[in-house]
Amino acid sequence: MSMKLTRDELVDRLVTAGELEVAGAPTDEIASYFDVENFRFHGPDGFESDFDGLNSYLAAIRAAFEDRKIRRGIVLVEGNMVACQTWITGRFVREFAMSPAGPLPPNGAYITMDLINIFIFTDDGRLVEEFVRTDYRSFLRQLGAEGR
Repeated sequence: MSMKLTRDELVDRLVTAGELEVAGAPTDEIASYFDVENFRFHGPDGFESDFDGLNSYLAAIRAAFEDRKIRRGIVLVEGNMVACQTWITGRFVREFAMSPAGPLPPNGAYITMDLINIFIFTDDGRLVEEFVRTDYRSFLRQLGAEGR
């Protein structure tokens, strides 16, 4: 039997999943918020991935940036779909192996990834799909790779 979560429950699961990913919680704890087998990530410039690929990217973020934080802005919910503003911040202190321009050396700057996300949840509240849009030009400028 499937259940439907309330708006507040979906938003809470979204916020918690993001916090766990950015903090680097154990993979099994993070996985409890996802439909691991069916999860699909759709990013800028045609980037497509599954759950493992998303975790690899976020591991590269955690490796490169200290003092990471994630914050959600405006959140809209329609059924099992959630759209929101997201900001991920941190200080760029080690090589960023998975930047949009390839591996980049640290510049010590405090950066902000400014994202717009659309998430789709299963009826039991697991993330099954994510669509992301971001301003790579601004992100690359902050990383010290303007024009790449």
